[in-house]
Amino acid sequence: MTRTGVTKFWGFLERHTPWLGTPGVLRAVVILNALMFALLALDPDYVEILWLDPDKIRQGEIWRLVTYIFIPQTQSLFWIFFVLLFMWFLANALEEAWGPLKLNVFYLTGMIGCTVAAFFFGGAPANTFLNLSLFFAFATLAPNYEIFLFFVLRVKVKYFAWVFGAFLLLQMAAAPLADKAAMLASLANYLIFFLPGFVTDWRTQQRDAVRLAKFRTTVEDSVHRCRTCDRTEISHPELDFRVAGDGEEYCAEHLPKKV
Repeated sequence: MTRTGVTKFWGFLERHTPWLGTPGVLRAVVILNALMFALLALDPDYVEILWLDPDKIRQGEIWRLVTYIFIPQTQSLFWIFFVLLFMWFLANALEEAWGPLKLNVFYLTGMIGCTVAAFFFGGAPANTFLNLSLFFAFATLAPNYEIFLFFVLRVKVKYFAWVFGAFLLLQMAAAPLADKAAMLASLANYLIFFLPGFVTDWRTQQRDAVRLAKFRTTVEDSVHRCRTCDRTEISHPELDFRVAGDGEEYCAEHLPKKV
């Protein structure tokens, strides 16, 4: 899709589905994660009615299509503080960078991917990959942003993304085919939003590399070249070249006053 097409797409959603642009949705998810953590601390068995379970959904428990996103990723009182704090930070940062519409569509697309993974590939890893996609999105948009690890060590977020990505690839390589498909489906939102840009950037780099190689070949094959600007009679046939008193060749524009 071209940039014009993408702009029209977001404009269409903004006009016809204004509810998708509701601000603060992800922050509400973080708050509900905190409340769910407290509830599960009182009754751990309560989580059984929240999982994204295709069989239960087919039996009519359709709330599971949403409630699984409220299950906290840890039951540790120590770690839950850092997890929720970081999720809150991601929610604010991505909403500021994208706006609520794009962020909500990104998250909703991830939920759809998790549902596809659960129904067609034998289960999805709860909301782990869904939350991981938020982190990957932020790391892609702001790779040089520095995070204080345990409030002490400053580390650029792209390094965390590379580490998590490496573990994810290793896990995917060792997993059965159905689990590979489930992982890809669970990260579909990230792939949909960013993969086209990666492909475009790669193609641009390839074209630039070809042009640079062609230019270098042209420069090497040239007879006249300006010492100051490196222009040649091949790249700029309209220029005149002269040898100055220092024995070097210059174009007329950069020719020293004393020849």
